[in-house]
Amino acid sequence: MPVFSPKEILNLVVNHPIVPVFYHPDVEHAQAIVQACYDGGLRVFEFTNRGDKALAVFTQLASYVRENCSEMALGIGTILTADDAKKFIAAGADFVVQPVTTPTVGDVCRVQGVPWMPAGSTLNEIYQATLLGADLVKVFPGNVVGPGFIKAIKGPMPSLKLMVTGGVEPTSESLTAWFKAGVTAVGIGSQLFSGDSSDPSALRDRVAALVQIVSPFIPQPA
Repeated sequence: MPVFSPKEILNLVVNHPIVPVFYHPDVEHAQAIVQACYDGGLRVFEFTNRGDKALAVFTQLASYVRENCSEMALGIGTILTADDAKKFIAAGADFVVQPVTTPTVGDVCRVQGVPWMPAGSTLNEIYQATLLGADLVKVFPGNVVGPGFIKAIKGPMPSLKLMVTGGVEPTSESLTAWFKAGVTAVGIGSQLFSGDSSDPSALRDRVAALVQIVSPFIPQPA
């Protein structure tokens, strides 16, 4: 049984709209990174399927999160096939993120009751993903389309919920530009963990500062 309902995870993304995108083959290091992000105020984390040890590490990481970060949704990213989706959902994935849109992956997620976040880089791809059942669509690569693209497509389709990944920098300027353009959330990868931010305490403080930057863009309850 999923720990979170799809609605609860969507609410977590809306209210905690910075999503770390991370992979590391060492379990203890991955646990320390997730804990630092949690302590800094984040509640959604994407571990990526980018190495031979991804499934084994993710399985242990999911157990760690359940015990130590109970309010965090832990998802798996870089999923291309239905078989991989099944394996990671069985290992405890709260949601599944793709760099593309694969309908069979969406089917698996729907049957399992797990949110599916496919990707697109054109308005047609994004719209087709919503027709296939995605409530939140990943826009990738963000550095290619830019904030102007988000602003333009939100004009005719203001209800779209979009998470942009790629090209998002952990700075006030970058985050403000993306959120003013209309994104629901941003995924930040290696730039979030660069420099001294590979140290858990430094990462915690950096994350806490970023949370403050995006807080004005979080929708307030009516």
